[in-house]
Amino acid sequence: MYFTDFFKRMTRKGNIPTLVYLALNVFIIALSVYVFIGTAFMLPIWLCVLLGIGLYALSLAIALSPMGEWILRKRAGCKKIERVEQVNLIKPLFREVYGRAKQIDPSIPEDVQLFMNDDKDANALATGRKTICITRGLMDAPPEQIKATLGHEFGHLAHKDTDLMLIVCVGNLIVNAIIICIRVIIEIFHIIGIVMSFGFGGDSLLALFANELSHLLTLVLFVGLTKLWNWIGTVLVMKSSRANEFEADEFAYRLGYGDALCALLDNIGGQKPQGLFATLASSHPDKDARIARLQAMGAAYRNAYDLANAQ
Repeated sequence: MYFTDFFKRMTRKGNIPTLVYLALNVFIIALSVYVFIGTAFMLPIWLCVLLGIGLYALSLAIALSPMGEWILRKRAGCKKIERVEQVNLIKPLFREVYGRAKQIDPSIPEDVQLFMNDDKDANALATGRKTICITRGLMDAPPEQIKATLGHEFGHLAHKDTDLMLIVCVGNLIVNAIIICIRVIIEIFHIIGIVMSFGFGGDSLLALFANELSHLLTLVLFVGLTKLWNWIGTVLVMKSSRANEFEADEFAYRLGYGDALCALLDNIGGQKPQGLFATLASSHPDKDARIARLQAMGAAYRNAYDLANAQ
């Protein structure tokens, strides 16, 4: 049932960029299977494509499992909240927002867990299907703004946006394995070239220089193509992420936290997020656009300078 529902959601118009990214992943895996296995065993191209689809389906199944959610939590640096004063502050707020979110969307899982990241900026992240990770910096925000942030993240869980994060951040296990294998092959040929260069007598230094130069050029090309691939994936997925952010903002507004969310958005950005938080923040719409959307829904929030000018 879950996988059927997942693939139905993936076919929504807003997720077309992500589907394109998945298709490109399948193409890379199928091409790698053909180059490294198909040519050696004389396999037809169509069989290599099927093998590529099967391998990628396996990586997606891992990504959508509890293991995938655990991997994503580790990548985001999310840890269990244990200090008494932190638990006493955040848990009642979490329970309040959780209860409201369940009233609006009963499909939200019963056992969503709360974790914390060490980033100093006020932020939060929904990962997988049952995880919300707040930053340490969010603990310093006013309670209403904390609740607004949690409401936004519950919106992501309600809309199942976090499945996209799983398949993009964790589902590329096979592609990453291929990249590692190619890098190992490059280094093996480099070492062989070093050993062979000493057999050229008086030309050993020239052969060694040529080997090092070719190794450097190969690495530059390989790293460049890898970065290009990651950039293409980021651009494609960011289009879906921007639309999802507006929908999660609307969910927080429906919970009654529209004004608090506007105030939080107006005050974030003092610290530079790290790691996975930085990647996700780069995919968010402009905060002024998000505030304007909330105001259009009915949020009464206005910045202090607007009130001063009105007097």
